[in-house]
Amino acid sequence: MKNWKKGLLSIALGTGVMLGCDKAKEVFNEMIPETDQEPTTAQVQGYVFYPALTDATDQNIAQLKAPAGFSIKKFSDGLGKPRMLAVHSSGAIYVTDREAGTVTLLRDGNNDGVADTKTIVANIKQVHGITIHNGMLYLVTVREVYSAPINMDGTLGQRTQLINNLPDGGQHPNRTIGFGPDGMMYITVGSTCNSCPEPNPEHATILRANPDGSNRKIFAKGLRNTIGFGWHPQTKDLFGIDHGIDWLGDNEQKEEVNKIVQGADYGWPYIYGEGKYNPSDRPQGDTTYQQYLQKTTLPLLTYTAHSSPLGMAFYTGNQFPAEYQNDAFVTMRGSWNRSQPSGYKLVRLHFENGKPTRFDDFVTGFLINNNRAQFGRPVGIAVHTDGSLLFTDDNNGVLYRVSYAK
Repeated sequence: MKNWKKGLLSIALGTGVMLGCDKAKEVFNEMIPETDQEPTTAQVQGYVFYPALTDATDQNIAQLKAPAGFSIKKFSDGLGKPRMLAVHSSGAIYVTDREAGTVTLLRDGNNDGVADTKTIVANIKQVHGITIHNGMLYLVTVREVYSAPINMDGTLGQRTQLINNLPDGGQHPNRTIGFGPDGMMYITVGSTCNSCPEPNPEHATILRANPDGSNRKIFAKGLRNTIGFGWHPQTKDLFGIDHGIDWLGDNEQKEEVNKIVQGADYGWPYIYGEGKYNPSDRPQGDTTYQQYLQKTTLPLLTYTAHSSPLGMAFYTGNQFPAEYQNDAFVTMRGSWNRSQPSGYKLVRLHFENGKPTRFDDFVTGFLINNNRAQFGRPVGIAVHTDGSLLFTDDNNGVLYRVSYAK
């Protein structure tokens, strides 16, 4: 007897503004056989809804919400479209802007929680990912990786190109970079498409290389677009937040929290979520869905579909209450492929005994006017040397600072 999978999902199509009614029924009926000897049928309801953009006024910022004792204010603004962050031990903050191709140095000289100076220290086309390792600043574009020494004043010395042949960008060109406890370089490479077999095996992966960029290999695959990742401070295990597939409906595919293990396959594009089959892409060759599922590593935790997780940072500072230690913060940039917006917030990812257990809202309120407008889409995130939390908004060009006072 053939093994068939049945489920529920939703259907409709809109563009530009939200179409359809809020109470649209979920009417997805799917039949997905194990092989192509029988027809596959799937009915999917999709929406496009971008909340209108409004200014990050003092009034709007004042209504942002965080747990008791926390406050949120602008650290810097006028930053263009700031994306990812890195913080040096001296307190220097580096921010990338992929659209402008710049790296900006920010400093808070009088320690009042607001940047005093703003200096462009590098111009590199499509620069996005950034990290600091052994006194060097590392930067990644779509296809290149660079390193540069950090001078005493925070400016950069002569750049060295370490890699120039990362895979093409396609739909997901935003590479990120980090160094693990093993001293190796890790680079994320998203997929070229929403859902498709990739001709280049390095797409939809995390790569690992020596610090000089040599000996690059695939560390893990089947990861559609894992931009935010990091190592748990105690266990040293690697965790990442993967973007779910679009156009599967309002509530599919959920965003995934994965423990990233060398050699593992996380299922994209054939298997997603808690072992579900993707109706639009069948495993190649004679492999059945069930066979592919058996070799797929499933997520440890999921989050509301289409929330678009971008940055991830484990908290190791000394300013927040002790219960925040070794938890992670994740920026949810926000949905576009959903009738009711999700994301547009900063969330806390709880860890217990080294394992992720649940998400809680941490900073909310960027959605206003009954969710029909927004004034911030969080992207990059980092822990400052003073223990506060910094995160960027690439819509209004703001860097926010979250601090705690007893």
